[in-house]
Amino acid sequence: MPVVRRALVLTASAASAALLAACSPSPAPSAPGGDGAPAATSITELDYYADEQGSAAWQKILDTCATQTGIKIERQKVPTNQMLPKVLQGASSKTLPNLLFTDNPTLQQVAATGALTPLSDYGISTDGYYDSIVKAGTYQGKVYGVAPGVNGLALIYNKDLLQAAGVEPPKTWDELKTAAAKLTKDGKYGLSFSAISSEEGTWQFLPFFWSNGAELSQLDSPQAAQALQYVTDLVNSGSASKSVVTWSQNDVADQFVSGNTAMMINGSWNIARLDEQKSLHYGVVPIPVPQAGGKPVVALGGEVGAVPVSSGPAQQAAGKVLSCILSEPTMLEWSKAHAYIPSKTAVAQKFGTEQPSMQAFVDEVGTARSRTAELGEKYPKVSQALADALQAALTGKTPVDAALKTAQQASGS
Repeated sequence: MPVVRRALVLTASAASAALLAACSPSPAPSAPGGDGAPAATSITELDYYADEQGSAAWQKILDTCATQTGIKIERQKVPTNQMLPKVLQGASSKTLPNLLFTDNPTLQQVAATGALTPLSDYGISTDGYYDSIVKAGTYQGKVYGVAPGVNGLALIYNKDLLQAAGVEPPKTWDELKTAAAKLTKDGKYGLSFSAISSEEGTWQFLPFFWSNGAELSQLDSPQAAQALQYVTDLVNSGSASKSVVTWSQNDVADQFVSGNTAMMINGSWNIARLDEQKSLHYGVVPIPVPQAGGKPVVALGGEVGAVPVSSGPAQQAAGKVLSCILSEPTMLEWSKAHAYIPSKTAVAQKFGTEQPSMQAFVDEVGTARSRTAELGEKYPKVSQALADALQAALTGKTPVDAALKTAQQASGS
């Protein structure tokens, strides 16, 4: 999920030492390529890590892999909202960079243009990855992108406020409803989340939608209506603010840090920011589910690395750099630096053990879903239709059933 992230960034020396100790540098690729041409010594790379800390964390990863492969990486970065238009324009004009890191729900849309190359061309294997992560990078049976790490949503709560109210961290929808109501007092809300009319709002609603058995191919199903009604009732009862329709995920984090809300649905990238608040005692649990014993189904967030079609030897060089980024030592260091979950199951399990505040997020990856696995490049249109339905219901403009019926018609699915 593309967001402005405040993440814990490793010092340059620590990051370099950890990664370079794990993988000794390879010599520069000066030997001729398979077509007889000299191997490329530099590539271009595009990403949207534009915020200061996220950008610094990513730059350390690129610097490490530049040293390890001997390939200079000329980095380009753009704001999140400019990324997809720039990539689609570049695909049309055949001016894409040699290496691309884009939000995972956009991968199929880019691959559909014919602008990307299968990662098997570079000997990149998907063995050991979570199946949902592989699906997120797959288009028409071929893997065009793989993420070194993913992010997700969980329920983050203020330990002091819950303890004072005699409330246990909720596990089910009934428990969440009761807890949110009991914690709403003295001008503070029990629960906060983002429900803005964009992918950000859809992304935050999907755990309720999917965990209740709804599918993106039928937005107006009874399961979808039940999930939307549940979220709408939280707002109508006053347990969540009516302002959720205008709050971004960063706004929700601001509300939590300031003590205006006792619980929030938010992402792993907030952990470092919360750790900076020395007086804030927080806990993290999986997002509550409809029935006891169920598992939450959250949407996978994060970026996938892809190698666009390009002329000359730079394409193979980009594949070599991507292989470095996807190596387990680099994957682990990126996850530590940016509060992501490693994409390989064994690495993620180790990471959760070492980072207790991330364990709930790690637990959820096993049942998480790719937003585009079902609909491919059609997902963005469906996502916007669902976000519009969420807005219509939460603002009281349209009843839940009618809002979802309109969404189904608008989605064209």
